[in-house]
Amino acid sequence: MSVPTVIERIAEVRGILDEARAAGKRVGFVPTMGFLHEGHASLMRRAREENDVVLVSIFVNPLQFGPSEDFEAYPRDLDRDLAVCAEAGVDLVLHPPVAEMYPEPMTMSFSVGAIGNVLEGATRPGHFDGVATVVAKLFNIAGPCRAYFGEKDAQQLVVIRRLARQLNFPVEVAGCPTVREPDGLAMSSRNVYLGPEERKAAAVLNRALGEGASRIEAGERSSVAVVEAMERLVGDEPLAKLDYAVCVDPDTLGEPADLGGPVLLAVAAWVGKARLIDNVMVSPAPSS
Repeated sequence: MSVPTVIERIAEVRGILDEARAAGKRVGFVPTMGFLHEGHASLMRRAREENDVVLVSIFVNPLQFGPSEDFEAYPRDLDRDLAVCAEAGVDLVLHPPVAEMYPEPMTMSFSVGAIGNVLEGATRPGHFDGVATVVAKLFNIAGPCRAYFGEKDAQQLVVIRRLARQLNFPVEVAGCPTVREPDGLAMSSRNVYLGPEERKAAAVLNRALGEGASRIEAGERSSVAVVEAMERLVGDEPLAKLDYAVCVDPDTLGEPADLGGPVLLAVAAWVGKARLIDNVMVSPAPSS
């Protein structure tokens, strides 16, 4: 197990990657905000399997934090993160200071449009504009590569795929399955905020998704009925406060035309001071 090379300067990592590609090597890239867990490690391992050089970025992006969200309080543990990277076989870690990523006030930024105003965007205005801005910068830094993102952040994955496609970044965006705890809770850096009883209660998000999926697979074709079932289940958990439960088109995040094709079920809820999200793709059983 080798220790990855940690780089703070954009020009330096660009030079290393350019040399690698000139030698015919494929680059895999995993962007993160650090405080890494097994979900992140699964992305790194896939990048390791599919590429010759693996780059991970660890950067807490201030642009995607709203006025009521504490950028300074976001959990950080670089030593632990580097150990996770080493175990997964990462070659390079880009860990730039904020002044390196934003050396002057940002007078330009992305607007991702209406898709950034629903679900997570409704609760966190401007969040996905900040995500798109930093990911565009990171894609420019990494250059031609395959970039890996978790499917747990389904809306983010939709936004980033559009970003890469519509702006012609030479980046292939790969979505990777959500990694879960034994009770179904999706792994997240925010799980650290859960107390013991809250941790047990948090599993209700996955149970709600399972309930919605089961109904669709059993033949339910009313999205309203599916959503109401998920809402009731979360509502029955006294330690959980539901933000939203939805059944949407997986590409547009709008209302599905019907439940005859794949749909995305997504939930968000507060459990204690942690706001948790989860989702699952469901393909209805063929009509008999």
